[in-house]
Amino acid sequence: MREIGLFNSFDLGAAVLPDGRTHFRVWAPLHRRVDLHLQFPVEEMLPMAAAEDGYFELALDRDAAGFQYTYRLDGKVDRPDPASRLQERGVHGPSTVVADGFEWRASGWRGIPHSSYVIYEIHPGTFTSAGTLDAAIERLPYLLELGVTAVELMPVAQFPGERNWGYDGVSPFAVQASYGGPHGLKRFVDACHLAGLAVILDVVYNHLGPEGNYLRDFGPYFTHRHHTPWGDGINFDGPDSGPVRHYFLQNALNWVTEFRIDALRLDATDTIFDVSPTHFLAELAVELQRRGEALNRSILTFAESAANDVRWIQPRELGGFGLDAQWNDDFHHALRHALTGERRGYFGDYIEFRHLARSLAEGFAYQGEYSNYRRRAHGSPSREIPPQRFIVCCQNHDQVGNRMRGDRLGHSVDLPKRKLAAAWVLLAPYIPLVFMGEDYNELAPFPYFVSHGDSGLVTAVREGRRREFAAFAWEGEPPDPQSESTFQSAKIHPELRETGEHAELFQFYRELIRLRKRLAPLASLSRHDMRVEGDEAARVVWVSRQFQRQECVVAFAFGENTAESRYPFDSAAFRKHIDTGDQIWGRTGQSGHEIQLTHGISLPMAPHSVILLERVPQPPCEQ
Repeated sequence: MREIGLFNSFDLGAAVLPDGRTHFRVWAPLHRRVDLHLQFPVEEMLPMAAAEDGYFELALDRDAAGFQYTYRLDGKVDRPDPASRLQERGVHGPSTVVADGFEWRASGWRGIPHSSYVIYEIHPGTFTSAGTLDAAIERLPYLLELGVTAVELMPVAQFPGERNWGYDGVSPFAVQASYGGPHGLKRFVDACHLAGLAVILDVVYNHLGPEGNYLRDFGPYFTHRHHTPWGDGINFDGPDSGPVRHYFLQNALNWVTEFRIDALRLDATDTIFDVSPTHFLAELAVELQRRGEALNRSILTFAESAANDVRWIQPRELGGFGLDAQWNDDFHHALRHALTGERRGYFGDYIEFRHLARSLAEGFAYQGEYSNYRRRAHGSPSREIPPQRFIVCCQNHDQVGNRMRGDRLGHSVDLPKRKLAAAWVLLAPYIPLVFMGEDYNELAPFPYFVSHGDSGLVTAVREGRRREFAAFAWEGEPPDPQSESTFQSAKIHPELRETGEHAELFQFYRELIRLRKRLAPLASLSRHDMRVEGDEAARVVWVSRQFQRQECVVAFAFGENTAESRYPFDSAAFRKHIDTGDQIWGRTGQSGHEIQLTHGISLPMAPHSVILLERVPQPPCEQ
């Protein structure tokens, strides 16, 4: 194994060394011979030396940056590098050697505190008309205007064609060429850091896509012992699993080291199966923590999971995996039902008002109770988990894109409900996520799209989508995922935020984020001084959050009609910051009006409204 330094964790694939040589290393235990096939700008066939544990290596006595190459396996077939850094000619073409040289301008960046994350999720291909990471840099001022503190990129690993959600990636180390390749990602991360924004990257360690996935040709990366919705599970715990684990660990370390990513969002962690004594996710968390300490940077790991299992985020000393946070789907499901009345699928589990209040007060709505949808007990206790370990939203790429037409929440609800949803998320004591465009009610849908080159696979994807939504035939055909027009329909239009109700909603999001940062009880993500009271008759949730001697009270009204609700907390004088039920105040957003509330007083709550109050400090008593 070649010697590597702290700042070059990439010990797989091709790397240009400081002495001008280029080193190649690949794991291919299924083969007796591997040759390096240089294809451009010169063509050569060079035998690689067999090393321990099924690895093959070769040191080329020249700087090969820009060279294109494949590995020839047993003299029979050429395949791209499993650890390729760039696939300029697509997933079936040769790999390109990439040099590390990049001039970082934000060299002093150390990250932001975990508790200050306000996440904005984007799809690089539809966030701008050009669909590149360089074009996305031009929209960073817009994100700063909104007030978010972190940008989450959907997966950028190389996928077939130029249109994909990113979850069909097959070259985990290569940045999608049509997005701008590795240097495009570095420019984007550097620009974000200069602007004070953290960058989260969505990575997929539970499967690879169906087209261009050549890992099986090299070694036992997959196993029949575990099954996922996408086929065989990745071999994290069977024979020869050590190099497989190393491959994915190196991938994670490479993103945070070479590309200076601040956090990794781990896709569908409940489908990463591992029965070994140390789960892969636990090992990953340790390695990333160590790398963060060595780099003197904050590096975080966020798990996406539908399992309601706190093991992902429990400390290792308590038997957990030690990840920093996880998605809380219950929060979304309960909110979606409360706003739309939707009962199809898993939404039928969230029809009771208590699910809504509990998801705000304790995290999971299901903490071991029986789920009718799943027909079994679901979830684990979450009340004692620190709130900053949960990420919540009112929509994201999954919850929008997995609907037949990719319709957003704003397509189903009016402006008061959109404001209520925004406040429910942004005033909660959790890490909030905003999906691109929701902040101004983007009109474009976000349907599922691909650009596969295999006609048989295209047919299978189309038929799969039709079967998935067969029960919704009355709504028509789902959009053709292969059509470029489906992809183009998902492009967002941030200029909408400047007019009409779009501008009103955008300003409301800005104000919520500003107040979340400025008011200490909202900025302090803690349940120790939080009380949640649900008034089911009026369909109002009251929340009191305190920090030291300061207090904020929020009332969320989910009723269809104006209803009287009793104020449940201590009597005090309050300054009103938000009241969306007041037609004049709700449009002007004027802050500062004071009101006196006494315990038990009945207040009229307009339908689908929000009131945010801050306790007025009392002067000290004279002696």
